[in-house]
Amino acid sequence: MTSSYKHIIPFTLLLISLFGCIRIARQSVNDVQKLLEKGQLTEAINVADQISKSIELSSVDRAKIDSILDICQRIRIDYTLTEDQVLNKLAVYQPKIDTFSLSLLEKEHKLDMLSLDGKKIYFKNCVSNLFLLDSSFAKLKSKKDGFKVDAFPKFKLTHTFDIITKTNVSGKPVYPVKMILDYTIRVKPNAVPPGDTIRCWMPFPRENHLRQQEVRLLQTEPGVNKISPSSDLQRSIYLESISVANQPTVFHSRIELTALAQYFPLTPGMIKPYQKESLIFKEFTSEKPPQIIFSSKIKSLAENILQKETNPLVQVRKIYKWINDSVTWASALEYSIMPDIPGFVMENRHGDCGMQTLLFMTLARSVGIPVKWQSGWMLHPGEVNLHDWCEVYYEGIGWVPLDQSFGLQNSTDERIRDFYISGIDAYRLIVNDDISSQFTPGKKYFRSEPYDFQRGELEWKGGNLYFDKWSWHMEVTYK
Repeated sequence: MTSSYKHIIPFTLLLISLFGCIRIARQSVNDVQKLLEKGQLTEAINVADQISKSIELSSVDRAKIDSILDICQRIRIDYTLTEDQVLNKLAVYQPKIDTFSLSLLEKEHKLDMLSLDGKKIYFKNCVSNLFLLDSSFAKLKSKKDGFKVDAFPKFKLTHTFDIITKTNVSGKPVYPVKMILDYTIRVKPNAVPPGDTIRCWMPFPRENHLRQQEVRLLQTEPGVNKISPSSDLQRSIYLESISVANQPTVFHSRIELTALAQYFPLTPGMIKPYQKESLIFKEFTSEKPPQIIFSSKIKSLAENILQKETNPLVQVRKIYKWINDSVTWASALEYSIMPDIPGFVMENRHGDCGMQTLLFMTLARSVGIPVKWQSGWMLHPGEVNLHDWCEVYYEGIGWVPLDQSFGLQNSTDERIRDFYISGIDAYRLIVNDDISSQFTPGKKYFRSEPYDFQRGELEWKGGNLYFDKWSWHMEVTYK
């Protein structure tokens, strides 16, 4: 796939959405944007740097121009492979691969590439993605490396069957799983000058939720911490530490909680008409720029999928199944360089869990179905990772979980096959009930992940600390 710049770096839209009205000289920002549209990344960085040094800027305006420089560097971190490097990696499986073959794969949206500074530069994970997106290369990889059995689908089938069996009352939480979560962030040595303070926001569980109970903070490192109020829709625990020369700076939290599953055996006749004057309906059927926008392409796709269907449950099932059948899971670019994620997924027909969820949410909201974001971590044994899903509101039922990227399961039992359309398993950490929500205390610099919050956020007085400056690890103990 050849990435379109409109899905990667439309800076004016991004900056307006994140900072409000731009007061930096419009022409200066436009100059940077035009350079980026031409793929002249180095020159764009130079111009943005000159603006930063040569123009008297307010603190707000400086944050805006610094964010441009940040995003330019983030593009370089995600796009790292030359054409020759991609050819060499693929030649292991297909010795006859050549530049013409690469160009065909790009046109088929199977190789993610940008033209930067006059050279083709490919997404760092484009080769591993190709094995997911192209059946021929998938077969070549299996032939050479051997076929690996994925045990996770079988685990999900067994687990979801147990949830359905234990559910005597629709939506009543079942299957409690008590866990201790040890989460560690390790800042690289000398990422911050010795003696300077590093500020750290780590994910913390949402409380007062039916599927997440008995939350207890057991320990933090450093010991002094500040848990954000439960009203924060992106929940965090705040820590500070002083950088020491030639040593990593470590932040750690140990949290105990009980997670539960939930299943709603719904039928279309259960769904009542929406109360369109209610606050829930108005808030959760609205746009939320820049990611949730009811563009003409979104409206057209929704119309084609639904074919005049009006029952909300049937509409949700149609949208879910269309994405399941049309979009392949693949490793994603960092979201901070993708201001139009639903548009990217529509055009390229692949994306990770959050990208698929944002497309589902945008399509559903565009036809008047209330949906809210939910995310945090999947904590299944052997499958611990960042994860995104959502909840759909049905009048007369309430909020119902939906996991788009977990998809339709391979079962002849319709309840099991469609489980993740109206149910969710017990192995979840819920951190977020919204995107782009504010932290407590507030963060000064442009976030590493401006929409989601799962890994954490760090900064010091000199600016944000991006993901290349630190590592993260989640250890789960099942009790």
